[in-house]
Amino acid sequence: MTTRRHDNPALVLVAHGTRSARGVEMIAALAEAVSKKVGETRVAFVDVLGPSPEEVLTDLGRPAVVVPAFLASGYHVHHDVHGAASQFSDAVVTPALGPDPVLAEVLRERLVEAGWRPGDAVVLAAAGSSDARALADVRCAAAMLATTINQRVRIGYVATGTPTVTDSVAAARADGAHRVFVASYLLAHGLFHERLFNAGADGVAQPLGVHPKIVDLVASRHDRAAVLAGL
Repeated sequence: MTTRRHDNPALVLVAHGTRSARGVEMIAALAEAVSKKVGETRVAFVDVLGPSPEEVLTDLGRPAVVVPAFLASGYHVHHDVHGAASQFSDAVVTPALGPDPVLAEVLRERLVEAGWRPGDAVVLAAAGSSDARALADVRCAAAMLATTINQRVRIGYVATGTPTVTDSVAAARADGAHRVFVASYLLAHGLFHERLFNAGADGVAQPLGVHPKIVDLVASRHDRAAVLAGL
């Protein structure tokens, strides 16, 4: 167990990792925006590319708040992120970014930008997971979005799980929807988001991305965790 001392905890933003340069740039931009609010902010990844959370925490040499940049808490959050932070006595992990009412607000904005109008059917497109905890989080996110737009929201999965986004779009049309829009419950651009354009919808919203409300959400996760942990 490593013990360190410093007055101001850094923020470590941990993302999944992607081969998409655009996706990596988005995570970097989010970290940069957050750093203007909380100070030193580093990026780590649990898959595809590095540095890993352990590497970043070791290099920092100071107390840190680890914020999982995940929209649902599955294996990577519970095992990879928490496992890494547990090796450092002065590192604390916040809840994942999602689900959260703030994300539902941003999802609505993205839908409107894509041409959605109240009454158009909506499919919330999530990456999916084999972890039941993550799927429960997606259902919660869909319920939050449904409350925000005051209408039903179907769920579709891009990679793991059923129904697929394509199946959910088709089901909405079978129920009489004239227009169907996909709300991208993804943080950044990448292969998963590109697949959404083949689902047969009338419009696909952009990923959540670097949005002022998301920047504030990350910063608030850091500040609250730092106070509660006494860092």
